[in-house]
Amino acid sequence: MLELLICSLVTILPDYLYRRYAQGKRFGKEITFFSVWYELRWGITACLMLTVSLITMIFYFHPATSSATLYFRTVPILPEGSGRVADVKVGFSAPVKKGDVLFTLDSSKQQAAFETARRKVAEVDAAMQTAQADVVKAEAQLGEARANYQQAKDELEVKTELQRRNPGIVPQRDIDKLQVLVDQRQSGIDAATAAKQSASLQVSVLLPAQKATAEAALDQAQVDLDKTSVRAGVDGRVEQFLVRPGDVVNQLMRPAGVLVPEGAGRKSLQAGFGQIEAQVMKEGMVAEATCISKPWVIIPMVITTVQDYIAAGQFRSGEQLIDPQNAVRPGTILVFLEPLYKGGLDGVTPGSSCIVNAYTSNHEEISAKDTSTSRKIALHVVDGVGLVHALLLRIQALLLPIQTLVLSGGH
Repeated sequence: MLELLICSLVTILPDYLYRRYAQGKRFGKEITFFSVWYELRWGITACLMLTVSLITMIFYFHPATSSATLYFRTVPILPEGSGRVADVKVGFSAPVKKGDVLFTLDSSKQQAAFETARRKVAEVDAAMQTAQADVVKAEAQLGEARANYQQAKDELEVKTELQRRNPGIVPQRDIDKLQVLVDQRQSGIDAATAAKQSASLQVSVLLPAQKATAEAALDQAQVDLDKTSVRAGVDGRVEQFLVRPGDVVNQLMRPAGVLVPEGAGRKSLQAGFGQIEAQVMKEGMVAEATCISKPWVIIPMVITTVQDYIAAGQFRSGEQLIDPQNAVRPGTILVFLEPLYKGGLDGVTPGSSCIVNAYTSNHEEISAKDTSTSRKIALHVVDGVGLVHALLLRIQALLLPIQTLVLSGGH
């Protein structure tokens, strides 16, 4: 309607003024209700053609959409394991901080496993102390074996020397017995050395490995025990938290509730524009938005991302072939917008429905030296008609509360 009024000012109005003052024709006399088409046919025809052209230009180069909202991510509240709820720390809706316990599961089994693993570590520590004592004992036995060996060896050498100097003074049988005793004492040294090495290996290799295994089992038991306490992963607010003590929960069941992260849906706005505007939508385009949850306010925005595919074309492989005619409706070009100024989305409730206008700017091409004059004029016209769309958005922002509260029955 606004485009029609604007176009009539430069088509129908000049035609009427020519008829009135140049030809002397007046309404009610020469120009009547039945002759208005014949008398003003040139102005009316030009007005309709100009209106259609203007509307087409405005909606193509300065696209608008009412399919815009502030989407926000939610985190499902699920335990990592399964079990029966023992205690609930929050209500149906409550703010939480990262790390806060939301609810706990029955941990008797995990507590028993943790205690068993802890006692296993203590058992290995005791075994290590015993092994260290065995090392000391083996060293003492080795020293004793060496002393006995040296004593037997010295006695054998003395009697062997006496036999060499005075043959027959020492019976050969005694020398043989001493030789056997020396060999026996050498075997004792070897046995004591082996016992010491075995005890040393127990202290340095075997028991540390057993302790590492026991500590790993203790850590695993601690992890399993910690899983019985379901905590908030981020700062935010818990909503629709219905789990109660005695309920059985696991990952295959529905979530116990949802966690809305702090600041979710307050940084960017997502809008879907028509596919015909795919060539016009560019990153860096200036846009404006007005939202139902913040009426009578125009929010300056900028397009930061233009999704280069349409969600309506997505499919999952299955047993049936895809037939394009089964598509219910064409998809849209999804764009992400952020406020041009800090705090632009303050006061806008996440999930709120919004109306968005995007504006094409040809300033760089107009400023280029190699752009022809006719093209500069055409581009100025394209950029200038965006004012009409900006005016329409402000009228919509003004009428939006009235339309929502009065004309739609308050819904």
